[in-house]
Amino acid sequence: MYQTIIKSLRDILSPMVLHFILKIGLGSIALWVMLFYAFWEAFEEFIVSYLDWIPWEWMQEGVSYIAAPLVGYSLIIITISILTSLYSEALLIKIAKKNYPKQPIEERVALGGSISATIKSSIIFVLLFLALLPSIFIPIVGQVVMLYLWSILLKDPMIYDVGSLFIQDKSLLKKRQKGATTIAMIASLFNYIPLLNIFAPIFAQILFLHHILRSDN
Repeated sequence: MYQTIIKSLRDILSPMVLHFILKIGLGSIALWVMLFYAFWEAFEEFIVSYLDWIPWEWMQEGVSYIAAPLVGYSLIIITISILTSLYSEALLIKIAKKNYPKQPIEERVALGGSISATIKSSIIFVLLFLALLPSIFIPIVGQVVMLYLWSILLKDPMIYDVGSLFIQDKSLLKKRQKGATTIAMIASLFNYIPLLNIFAPIFAQILFLHHILRSDN
């Protein structure tokens, strides 16, 4: 795992990866900043309406001041994850050719499959996020819960995207994807630092790329 992390950090700081991250990440942030600027009051009212399980109105409003930015931040993370999954194929191939020149490219990632895996993970994330929202405000427990939830956004899409490119044997891919949850959680640590969160999705893909290919090369 140590060598996988070191290789991935080296790759993520390369000019081609930084260019991709800035384009996808800053574009996603700019999109949501504009939307929140236009609809923040309606968005905040929606969050307050969800918090009606809290018996005191003053507490509802207090929690909403924390919950609304957190939900907004999560929407940005979801968008970055989706766009990374859709547009990272060429970048992953370049990284693989640089590190593993003998590794064959099995086939191109099916757009439909990539979208399906990303949407499914996003839906699971949203449902669990809403269900577990009260626990997020518990010190330490909340941080662990969020780290796990963020990893859900990354795990299955990265397995599909990287696996489709390099591993056709499904049984082999299943064997190689052991530890994928840990990898996704490591990458999700970036989400605790605003702006650096734009690195999380592509870092997860690069981590998993090295994780599944190092055994063959």
